[in-house]
Amino acid sequence: MDLSVVVSTLNDREQLLSCLDAIAERTPSSTEVIVVNGPSSDGTTGVVRERDDVDVLVEISERNPSVSRNAGFELATGDVVAFLDGEYAVDEGWYRGIDESMTDGTAVVTGPVTGGPFGTDRRSSQRVAGRPVTHFHGDNVAFDRSVLESLDGFDEYLEEASERDCAHRIAGLEREVAWNPTMAVRCEVGTDGGRADPDWGVTYRSLSYRLAKNYGVRPTVLARTAGSAFRDGLSGVRRLASGDATPTGWASDGTDVGRNIARGLWDGVRARYADRSTRRNPNGLSKRHDRAVRVYDRR
Repeated sequence: MDLSVVVSTLNDREQLLSCLDAIAERTPSSTEVIVVNGPSSDGTTGVVRERDDVDVLVEISERNPSVSRNAGFELATGDVVAFLDGEYAVDEGWYRGIDESMTDGTAVVTGPVTGGPFGTDRRSSQRVAGRPVTHFHGDNVAFDRSVLESLDGFDEYLEEASERDCAHRIAGLEREVAWNPTMAVRCEVGTDGGRADPDWGVTYRSLSYRLAKNYGVRPTVLARTAGSAFRDGLSGVRRLASGDATPTGWASDGTDVGRNIARGLWDGVRARYADRSTRRNPNGLSKRHDRAVRVYDRR
């Protein structure tokens, strides 16, 4: 297995160094390491350029995980491409987990994520419009290169949860996402414990867009979107009752959600007709080649 690891980072220099140290220690020396930085302002560029275990450093100007992942994949040469966030360090069995799964013919494999704001220790599956979909953590996943090429990478319209859209499109190709518990990563450097409030507008624009794009505007799509909004609305009512939210803020969030659901549905339908192929990706890797502001390639 020829493995390329794409590490995305944004202003988390200390955690990135821990991540790179773990990759160097726990994967073969032949592993290709690509760091996609940006746009950071904490000196990340300098410390990465001083390391001799990073093959490529890519500087980008957009704070979009999809752009970061596509920029790294564009320069990766391995037949298996893994994606990590710079705040996570791989465990001892991480490489072995990928190798075992790919040897068994797996198309996509993911594993446990410990720590960080969105950790998970189990797989997440659901059935949408009769199609079984297995979600994966976008900061710890490895693809057979041919699958990612068939998908044309990640959809750069999405500012968040592009890995969920990718999971729907993988299911559309009738490929499976495997779970390997040894392919684990963890957050080894402590943070201040804070967590930003969700941007409900972005969240629901992403949800409605990816559902409309992959399945069209059908009752299932509308029901899922409305049901999710209703549950989050009830959660807001509980926060309101406990004094953790204000009526003005709750009403503003509701208005923002409604407006962005409408926008996401519209954009999703347009995207569905813009790319009627099985990959469903009108904003993918092949659509542009100006993601990188600068590339430091020492291969």
